[in-house]
Amino acid sequence: MEEYSLRFQIEFNFRDAKQFWGLEDFMNVGKNAVTNAANLAFFMVNVSQVLLSHFRKFNPDFSITDLKAMFRGYKYVEETIKLLPEKPDPVLLANIFHRVTNLGRIHPADPCSTSS
Repeated sequence: MEEYSLRFQIEFNFRDAKQFWGLEDFMNVGKNAVTNAANLAFFMVNVSQVLLSHFRKFNPDFSITDLKAMFRGYKYVEETIKLLPEKPDPVLLANIFHRVTNLGRIHPADPCSTSS
C-alpha cells in the first residue's frame, strides 16, 4: 500500500523529466548515454523542486516554466553585462535583472519582491 501511494508522485516526476528537462527529446542509444540522460533529467526534477519551494514563498503560483525563464534571463543579462565597458550602477543593474528575468514567465515577479 505504501509503495502504491507513491505511484502518482512517480508519474509526476516522469512527466516533469519529460516535459521540462529533456527526457523526451534525448536521442541516446548507448546504455551509458541513456543512463546519464535519465539521471540528469531526474536530478533536474529534484533541483527544480527545491528551488520552487523557495520561490513559492514569495509567489505561490511560481512554476517550472517561470523558473527556467528566470534563470535563462539571468544568464542573458550576465553575458550582456560582460560586453559593456563599465558595469551599470547597482540600482540600474537590479532593474535590468528584474525586467529581463521576468521575460517569458507565466507569473511575473512583483517589482518589490525579493524572490528574483
